[in-house]
Amino acid sequence: MFLFQHTPDSEPGSLSYMLGCVGQGLAIAVDVHQDEVELYLEKAAQKGVKIAYVVDTHVHADHYTGGAELAKRAGGEYCLHQDSPAQCDFTPLAENQVIEAGNVHAQVLYTPGHTEDSISLLVTDKSRCDEAWFVITGHTLFVGSVGRPDLRGREVEMANKLYDSIQYKLLNLPDYMEILPGAQAGSVCGAGISGKAVSTIGFEKRYNPSLHLDKAQFVEQLTSTILPYPEDMQKIIGFNVKPL
Repeated sequence: MFLFQHTPDSEPGSLSYMLGCVGQGLAIAVDVHQDEVELYLEKAAQKGVKIAYVVDTHVHADHYTGGAELAKRAGGEYCLHQDSPAQCDFTPLAENQVIEAGNVHAQVLYTPGHTEDSISLLVTDKSRCDEAWFVITGHTLFVGSVGRPDLRGREVEMANKLYDSIQYKLLNLPDYMEILPGAQAGSVCGAGISGKAVSTIGFEKRYNPSLHLDKAQFVEQLTSTILPYPEDMQKIIGFNVKPL
């Protein structure tokens, strides 16, 4: 397995990924920005792999996606959760569905809360073992923080869903499981996010302050925290849901 994590120049708080199997020449790209498309095509060529799947963990409000464009140019499938509001052609992903890139398997976990269509990807390298190795958490769970629930309104409802997604799905994973988030310090999609770009379930259980709250406290904290909205948010969302 290979893993590439990248911070785009246009949005230093964001993180995108490519992971795959060189032996079978296949890869999965995740949360790619519009200005990263050429980079990911170049990286795939250097590795000698085809980007078979391009996944957005949700319809983003903080950056222009390059997902559909990258998938089209790479000859792969653009993937979003089956309830995504996107109007472009995409492959719908359902809970527990597995997408495969050679020995690398990514299982879909439906983790709504930041948005209604948020997913995480539980990744296994079959060349090593049959147990999952890490989870790409998008904007659901960050290092030191959690995603904000208010970008599309219904913030109390979404904060409740976020609590359930984290406590009953992600935190049920083994403590050794690595967390690869979709953002780091500098992002406006969560408060108090660490600048460290990787953690583990066990470390976050112990030291992430949001995870020590009961549900009522969690919802109150998230809905009373005032964060700036992403610049040009409505324009970005409009671009990200429109047909390609």
